[in-house]
Amino acid sequence: MPAAPQAPALHHERSVFDGWRSLVISLYMTLVGYGVLAGIPVISTAWATQLGFSDVQTGRVAGADLGGLALGAVLASLLVAQINRRLLVFLAALVAIAANALCMVLVDYDAVLWLRLLAGTGSGVYTAIAVANLGASSKPARAYNIMLFCFAFTQAGEMFALPRLSMDAIYGVFVAAYLFGLLFLRWVPPRPVEASLDVEVELPDPELGSVVEHRHVPAVVPWLCLAAIAATYINIGAYWTYIELATARAALDKAWVSNVLVWVSFMSLLGCLVATVISNRFGLLRPLLVTLLVHAAIVGMLAAGVTSVTFFVSVYTFNFLWIFIDVYQMATVANVDHSGRFASLLPAAQGLGQIVGPNLAASTLALGFGYDAVFLFCAGASLVAFAIYAGLFLRLRRTLPALANAA
Repeated sequence: MPAAPQAPALHHERSVFDGWRSLVISLYMTLVGYGVLAGIPVISTAWATQLGFSDVQTGRVAGADLGGLALGAVLASLLVAQINRRLLVFLAALVAIAANALCMVLVDYDAVLWLRLLAGTGSGVYTAIAVANLGASSKPARAYNIMLFCFAFTQAGEMFALPRLSMDAIYGVFVAAYLFGLLFLRWVPPRPVEASLDVEVELPDPELGSVVEHRHVPAVVPWLCLAAIAATYINIGAYWTYIELATARAALDKAWVSNVLVWVSFMSLLGCLVATVISNRFGLLRPLLVTLLVHAAIVGMLAAGVTSVTFFVSVYTFNFLWIFIDVYQMATVANVDHSGRFASLLPAAQGLGQIVGPNLAASTLALGFGYDAVFLFCAGASLVAFAIYAGLFLRLRRTLPALANAA
């Protein structure tokens, strides 16, 4: 009996971005660049308790820092294919170092607001280049999965250590991390290998077994993915900024909440393993659609009240599914872009969501609404992302099924 014909599949060639030096330095840079995002609940609490910022001011500062990530990534996307990436990383690190150091001296709200925007911009360029380099590897889903696996330990470490530090010491940790990364600057590949928005599709051939064809991907595909990522991170940014403050308003035990936030980070480890197994079997987009629906439900349930049980279930499930969402979204963009132009915009889309999310949540609180409205808003943002991906998946199934089913 003849073998059943194989379905079309994406084809990737190995390059310098698959080398261990490139992968190691890119992983380190993403962990440093995403450091504020990983620790935003405890950093937000430090701004409120150590610097005396109100809940609304805390949201604005968090939005400036995380929104700077978006601005920096946009700058990186304009330059990453033309300018030596080592130079960009060096300059971005200097900006982040200077801004964090100045935050130790200038502590009033207006100064901190602008300095966090500057620090976020530097980290945005820095992170965007690292994310683009990981996406340029021949197996971007695996590279991003490793990144998020490491991210779980970084997040847990920040949740454990940062609450025990002064505000100046927190800034000092970030300064030291950027300085250390500069020692390995030569490990960063200076140029992209490919510059086109095409994919290589491996097709079955009765004589040769298989042939590889180039297929053009419309630019609307990565742009829609980036829009959905921004919507997803509106949810994540608002939720992660205010979840600890919401538990304080609900009078939950502070020490217990702190311990939960430390250990919840390790749900990401399980998430990495499960995400890989599921994507290998079902591709990236179909599991992503289900995950976004569950994510909306798990944050929306807090609108009914923040109790020990609902907080515990919500935050554990939130972190577990966050990994699914990041791996599937980032790998989908990387599958169609090896130049780095769109892949470097991944932190921009995330940062845009993170500046909009905390600021809209802060505005919601400023208007007199409670945290129930904030969590309903978070759920709605996740549903918007679901709608975008659902439409994209249906379109790709008709026009480019290899990409719709890509793992």
